[in-house]
Amino acid sequence: MGPLRSVVLAGGGTGGHIYPLLAFADCLRRHDPGVRITCLGTPKGMENELIPPHGYDLRQIPAYQLPRSVNMNLVRTPGRMWTAARAAGKVIDEVQADAVVGFGGYVSVPAYLAAWRRELPMVIHEVNVPPGVANRLGMKFTKNVAVGFPHQPSQAESLRDATVVGVPLRRSIAALDRYALRNAARAHFGLRPDLPVLFVAGGSSGARSINLAVSGAAKELARNGVQVLHVMGARNEPVPIPTDLPVPYVTLPYLSEMELGYAAADLMLARGGAMTCAEVAAIGLPTIYVPYPHSNQEQKRNALPVVEAGGGVLVDDAELTPDWLERTVIPLIRDPQRLYAMGAAAAAYGRRDGDEALRSFVIQAVVR
Repeated sequence: MGPLRSVVLAGGGTGGHIYPLLAFADCLRRHDPGVRITCLGTPKGMENELIPPHGYDLRQIPAYQLPRSVNMNLVRTPGRMWTAARAAGKVIDEVQADAVVGFGGYVSVPAYLAAWRRELPMVIHEVNVPPGVANRLGMKFTKNVAVGFPHQPSQAESLRDATVVGVPLRRSIAALDRYALRNAARAHFGLRPDLPVLFVAGGSSGARSINLAVSGAAKELARNGVQVLHVMGARNEPVPIPTDLPVPYVTLPYLSEMELGYAAADLMLARGGAMTCAEVAAIGLPTIYVPYPHSNQEQKRNALPVVEAGGGVLVDDAELTPDWLERTVIPLIRDPQRLYAMGAAAAAYGRRDGDEALRSFVIQAVVR
């Protein structure tokens, strides 16, 4: 019997919390098919769509949005927070958890409080700077903090003593050989094998500016032999793409098998979400990053280190125009040597073993 017989995983709301949780759960199960994995979620979160199809037990508990500032009054006052913590505690007791591992999102807070009250080993995994409010609260109860990227401890005082483990990635991505899968991936999307591919995916929201810029550049890209695989985002209004283009321009509302998009691509155009940055760096895919502008700039902070390492290009959302894309993408995507060098630089910065490194970190926290 290993030290992890039963683990409670908490993380919800967005894919940025749920995908690392799922990758970590898969890693635990690979090492020990008998380990009990219980995931906590809320009735409204994206976890309801993502976790059960992967075969993991999802327990719903109430969770509430937190104020943006974190202090002890926050946890002392609201009765409903303790109601949620009691619900999380019931699950923890029922499954006889050895540890709680949280990935952020409001559902993590009750799990952290319940673990703290039981003096149960607790590990927090954080991918953003500054840390999310739920994880900032959790850090008041544990020193076991793991982060996804090497720049985080130097950029946030609260993460100064954190351990860099990388980001747990799905095996389909962590084990991806882009070059081996390239022709099959292009055939899957109806793309030609002999012409370069720009893969565009701005996320489910906040990508309209990207969609408009790329569609505006479509004719010039096609005239220069650049194929486009464009994931519009399920929550975005589709933008019109010119017809009668001389090379394929494939649009999709959503793509669940991102590894196929990555494999088909020579170059990517994306936002700077933590998961995107972790995935494209790990697989060595050169990327033009357009950080989401209406935020606290965490996407720019995510993308900047890999760009500084030589693995990508950074452009402000306001500067992303069809003309900028034509001037930047066409010479870059037609320069295989530069693309290869960028890909190698990205891969040297990224890492594929975040799931294994986090598992080792959690085991250390449990046996300590």
